[in-house]
Amino acid sequence: MAKFTRSGSAHWEGGLKDGKGKVSTESGVLSDQPYGFNTRFEDKPGTNPEELVGAAHAACFSMALSKMLEEAGIGNVSVETSSKITLEQDGEGFTVTKAHLTTKVAGDGDKAKIEDLAQQAKAGCPISKLFNADVTMDATVG
Repeated sequence: MAKFTRSGSAHWEGGLKDGKGKVSTESGVLSDQPYGFNTRFEDKPGTNPEELVGAAHAACFSMALSKMLEEAGIGNVSVETSSKITLEQDGEGFTVTKAHLTTKVAGDGDKAKIEDLAQQAKAGCPISKLFNADVTMDATVG
């Protein structure tokens, strides 16, 4: 059985509102990218955990769907996906309450079959399984 372990890291200094952090990935694609309260809660430029999870979710879903379409004999596949991660206040803290996929799929195959496989990929991709949240999706085929 295959097993893969990948890692990301973060460094934080200071309090929640006045502190600053840096986030990195094992591959080096992200290296000491700044994040903070203002990038997470005030829409200031920079990254935040929800944005990074959204990118990971969109990438994972797109790969899972591509595999399923290929296995179904659907060729000329193109999948463009985004994932919006909703963070809501939950008492004193916050909870990710929703992940919403929006995907546009093109391929040489039956539209209904592609839509069905997209729903299966939504439920089955490893990042979707990771969430303890409502994972929804808008899929456009064509």
